[in-house]
Amino acid sequence: MASAAALGGFARFYCRAGVAAEIPKRASMAKPSNLLKVAVGQMTASADIQSNFQTCAGLVQEAVAAGAKLLSLPECFSFIGSKEGESLSIAEPLDGPIMKSYQNLAREAGLWLSLGGFQEKGPDAGHLYNTHVVLDDAGGVRGVYRKIHLFDVDVPGGPVLKESRSTAPGSDIIAVDSPIGKLGLTVCYDLRFPELYQQLRFQENAQILLVPSAFTKKTGEAHWEILLRARAVETQCYVIAAAQAGKHNEKRESYGDALIIDPWGTVIARCADKEATGIAVAELDHQFLESVRQRMPIGQHRRYDIYGHSSGGAIGTTPHEVTSSL
Repeated sequence: MASAAALGGFARFYCRAGVAAEIPKRASMAKPSNLLKVAVGQMTASADIQSNFQTCAGLVQEAVAAGAKLLSLPECFSFIGSKEGESLSIAEPLDGPIMKSYQNLAREAGLWLSLGGFQEKGPDAGHLYNTHVVLDDAGGVRGVYRKIHLFDVDVPGGPVLKESRSTAPGSDIIAVDSPIGKLGLTVCYDLRFPELYQQLRFQENAQILLVPSAFTKKTGEAHWEILLRARAVETQCYVIAAAQAGKHNEKRESYGDALIIDPWGTVIARCADKEATGIAVAELDHQFLESVRQRMPIGQHRRYDIYGHSSGGAIGTTPHEVTSSL
């Protein structure tokens, strides 16, 4: 098994500290079934698919050793190129050899995997899908989400990125049942669109939001943690945010700082080094999650009659009357 030192070091956090009286408390005598360990991964992917797989396999070993039920890996976990068109050239269908190797990895480890940002062969020769795939512990595909919001941005002081040149957007909102709770699937830039997360919580009943990412260094420094904590607070969900980190090549650098956040907005796990390869582990407490939702019942206080549904439904519609996707 790979050592922590060989993987660049990792941190495990089991944050159960006491908090102010008005904050819902985590039960100190919670039943074991209420406490479920999960791991979040951080890595520096390259254009070497096999090297990236070996890195991910090491993170899987660490997650299994820590007793995690699920490991979330970041966007572009299997490949980050340095030249335009490279991602298109390596894109594969979900039943191709790259994904099959990760299915075998999940099955051999007996671990659920969140693989966020896979280069899936797209609708035409000029476009791929940026696809978040959830695998169960037998290697089966349990969920497929194609990134809805594409990153077409001229970052001030940073790179000019136009994801839509080679990526087609998805159109479906996806939530997946799992042993750790209901998972809401998103990818990176989706984080800036709270309507998607509102749908996942209040329409799909998500309990855990997955946000595998490759944030740029500039935008990550400014917005990464605050956006993740905001999504956790406003949905009262756990947020697991895997991250690419460090320099991938001479043209691209990612912010890193993989995090796990609880439904009260508290960071309960993060990698000790924002740029090192490794994992952080936390325990998810569903009793605590329900306590937060009961004591701050925002689900009961939503005024669809005034501002409509988060998907953009007309004023006065109820959640059940709105069927369009984001």
